[in-house]
Amino acid sequence: LDELDRAIADGCARGFVKVLTVPGKDRILGVTIVGEHAGDLIAEYVMAMKHGLGLNKILGTIHIYPTLAEANKYAAGAWKRSTVTRGQHAFLEAFQDWRRGAGSLGGVLGQAIAMGRDRRPAYAPEHH
Repeated sequence: LDELDRAIADGCARGFVKVLTVPGKDRILGVTIVGEHAGDLIAEYVMAMKHGLGLNKILGTIHIYPTLAEANKYAAGAWKRSTVTRGQHAFLEAFQDWRRGAGSLGGVLGQAIAMGRDRRPAYAPEHH
């Protein structure tokens, strides 16, 4: 919560959101929230778990800015970044270069073929 603008403005920027998921899936198994207003923040996860919605749905939900509820979207974003491989990242980079006119379609196709070979995480795990 120390990076959340609303928490900083309110002087309550201490705490964290921890989400447990099925390995390799966005299905939420459990959530721990420590900090002020944790009881309010966990409601979104309770609803998601009750209706079988995963972290991708939370990530795709518009969260009003600045609110503490953005912490839930930040947690979903951290999960999403942890699932991206270097191969996927390289493919998307080549695709975006091609769309901007800075790359070739052959480069995109080459990265698409190579994408499955490099399954190392694209982003280092976040430790706060």
